[in-house]
Amino acid sequence: MAPQAATIAHMTDSGEAPTLSPLLRWAGGKRWLVNKLPSLMGMLEFPGYHEPFLGGASIFLGLRMPPRVFLSDLNAELIHTYEAIRTDPSQVARFLEKYGNSAEVYYEVRSYEPIDPFDRAARFVFLNHTSFNGIYRVNLNGVYNVPYGHRKSPQIPSEDQLQAFGERLEGAVLTVADFAESIVNVRKGDLVFLDPPYTVAHNQNGFVKYNQHLFSFEDQRRLSVLIDRIKEKGAYYIMTNAAHPSIRELFEKNDRRIETSRRNSIGGTSANRGSAVEYLFTNVPEA
Repeated sequence: MAPQAATIAHMTDSGEAPTLSPLLRWAGGKRWLVNKLPSLMGMLEFPGYHEPFLGGASIFLGLRMPPRVFLSDLNAELIHTYEAIRTDPSQVARFLEKYGNSAEVYYEVRSYEPIDPFDRAARFVFLNHTSFNGIYRVNLNGVYNVPYGHRKSPQIPSEDQLQAFGERLEGAVLTVADFAESIVNVRKGDLVFLDPPYTVAHNQNGFVKYNQHLFSFEDQRRLSVLIDRIKEKGAYYIMTNAAHPSIRELFEKNDRRIETSRRNSIGGTSANRGSAVEYLFTNVPEA
């Protein structure tokens, strides 16, 4: 599949696109995958980039972007935070400076719902870095309820880091949307990176059971249909997902399926932090 536009992005000019670190701690983030992508993608060229499960944005930050970039997530607080940082990172930084790392401050900020968009963005960033394991969770009323993390030295982003992140977002279309809506802007030759919550069929794992409320196995089926539509448009996709027989069967499309491993850092200090195996599915040709 040839790219549709003359202006394109590709994987190998690493010197032209210094990798930025994510601003947020994000459960299931793909920072570990960034260094593995060049060997997967080689000289792949793509005139447009789409990431509908944006989260911490590791892959977006790790690739050199083309002119057409579409980033979305169903988490409205996340997207509004990124929009505020892009609009005025200095304002976000000023609000962040007010917060100290203590349980008392954390729970006070958690119960506070600012109207100012920059204050609200600072609140989101602060809670993310001082919460338990960077998990984003709300109760049945949609209220954020993650407990304090007791982190001694949280890496709260500096104004310079906020500025750099905001500059990287310039020109990107940011949207609060269900992943199925991302297909609207996909064109021939584009790259779509998909990193859904890892929900599988017939699994009683606690984290998976929690994800089931956010992303059901029926959503996985919808995602499978989305991939078919991406391919019909002549675009490329890369999807990460759980290494589970139900996932393997659902996403078998005569494309490449690769087993990848990462260090498992989800859970508290007493949790098992060994290697976790994941699947990577893609129609990107072998380099």
